Amino acid sequence: MSDLHARAAAAGLQCDWEDANSRPQRVADDVLAAILDRLDMSAATEPFLTAEAGAAIAAPDGVTGDVELAMQDGPSSRLTIKGGALPAIDTVGYHRLISGKRNFTLAVAPRRCRVPEGRGWGAAVQIPALRDDRPGAYGDFGTLARSAAAFGRAGAAALAISPTHALFPADPTRFSPYSPSTRLFHNVALADPAMIGAPFGEEAAPALIDWPQCVAARLRHLRAVFDTAADGVQGAVSAFRAERGEALEAHARFDAMHAHLGGGGWRDWPTAYRDPAGEAVQRFAADHAQDVSFYAFLQWLAERGLAEAQRAAREHMRIGLVADLAVGMDSGGSHGWSRRGDLLTGLTVGAPPDPLGPDGQSWGITALDPFALARTGFAAFIETIRAALAHAGGIRIDHALGLDRLWVIPEGASAAEGAYLTMPGETLKRIIAIEAHRADDGLGAVVIAEDLGTVPPGFRDDLAARGMLGMRVLPFERDKAGTFVPPAKWDRQAVAMTGTHDTPTLAGWWRGRDIDWACRLGRGDASTCEADRRDERKGERASMWRAVGGTGEPPETPPIDTILTAVAAAPAPLAIVPLEDLAALEEQPNLPGTIDEHPNWRRRMPDATDAMLASPDVARRTALLTNERPG
Repeated sequence: MSDLHARAAAAGLQCDWEDANSRPQRVADDVLAAILDRLDMSAATEPFLTAEAGAAIAAPDGVTGDVELAMQDGPSSRLTIKGGALPAIDTVGYHRLISGKRNFTLAVAPRRCRVPEGRGWGAAVQIPALRDDRPGAYGDFGTLARSAAAFGRAGAAALAISPTHALFPADPTRFSPYSPSTRLFHNVALADPAMIGAPFGEEAAPALIDWPQCVAARLRHLRAVFDTAADGVQGAVSAFRAERGEALEAHARFDAMHAHLGGGGWRDWPTAYRDPAGEAVQRFAADHAQDVSFYAFLQWLAERGLAEAQRAAREHMRIGLVADLAVGMDSGGSHGWSRRGDLLTGLTVGAPPDPLGPDGQSWGITALDPFALARTGFAAFIETIRAALAHAGGIRIDHALGLDRLWVIPEGASAAEGAYLTMPGETLKRIIAIEAHRADDGLGAVVIAEDLGTVPPGFRDDLAARGMLGMRVLPFERDKAGTFVPPAKWDRQAVAMTGTHDTPTLAGWWRGRDIDWACRLGRGDASTCEADRRDERKGERASMWRAVGGTGEPPETPPIDTILTAVAAAPAPLAIVPLEDLAALEEQPNLPGTIDEHPNWRRRMPDATDAMLASPDVARRTALLTNERPG
């Protein structure tokens, strides 16, 4: 083994890997060298051990005899190590193990996460797309609360929502919920001023959201509300700031500075402002204290709105909101500015080339650094999961494959010029299990792990053993010949879904709306793509029709009810259907691989949620789901 390959192996870089077609691949040496140059592999300074409740625990190297165990929420006790192992511990939480001068965190996870009882169903929504009986440019947390109650009354057990992570209020052109500034706070554009008696009289929006215009107008209104807020609001915000401490102050300062300094993020600012602890930043915070306070107020209002949405959901649902956790964040954002040591500096994450993306994918975001996590007792990851679950009964982990390995790419390189970086998967999954166990006022949260893409061997079995549900999504459930697999044959350790925000809707796929877009965007041979793809789709429709129990020729009209009936019959404990499919809409929320070519994250629903659910077609479908999945 060469020195380069030895260094790569020590860093957890996989020089050899297997692609989606089970073909062996090898990473080029220059790619390995470029990635290694960007990794800080300093040794861990915060010993962090994990275990499962009720199972014997291997003792740390060099630790023998009697040790002290300080329980997270209880007394200390003495334990004796026998045969190189500690006695089993049944109490879930973050405990302290003390041996002489050595001090370890011992994170004890439940053996399994909460799995939904019975056979329930849920809907998936993009929050800004929602409407209610109030005029508005886009849906906010108030709209979400009303929608959650309406879905609950219609029989839903859960409502899966788009990510609520903090974006860039000073630059509302960056509205993708999967490219956040930080995952530790929320998108303040979704804050509902009606929560404090100051509704914003926006005109009803057209079918597409004009983000720059409407966010600017909403923030102007909220600033006027803040500047004239009563003492009660000011006192509540002050208490919130004290509770959230330095993390909130840093984020509020970032947003205030971004509004004044502009640019794409902190890396575009004058050098003096790039250091969050520097004199220039301290002076800015003092000179612009009211601006910083305003952004803290926005976080308070957003947090309050999301909490109310989950309260409304749980009033009518067994699970309530299912939060969505993005893979990472924009390196130029709040997290990258205030805690850049947490991140994989100089690297972006994505996916290697596969049949759906022959050139690979670079998502333009970075992620938490595994070496930094080890150095800091996994603090950033714990905070991230805790923030996502603060007001939710479930969590969907986007690209959960990244818990075990991340496809990392040097900034500026193509997506194909990357490599898999091994992540501390067992530790990360156990942390998720601990936080899910503590969530929803101790009732426990459901964990859904997106296991789509190039799935490593054994990954899905590992999820199932932990009670983490995978995702079985209709368009992808095919055998090796490309034939659709009947939903009744899908596995039980996953949620059953008709689609996601990244796939064509049922009606759109059936009518070839995705083909329209592909040809419009020049994807494929322009001279033959439409005819070839439409001919191929004809065969695919026939295959899907047979898989969902249809006989004879497939109908021209999308057989939404038949498909929903089949997916509802899947053995999964939870079926999730996008609102677009319940309403038989043709356009999808996001078209992967596009930015401005397609109106991603801008589409709105045609009517208020309660009105949509009361319409005959949608009411029939929700009744069908409720009858098929009465749990």
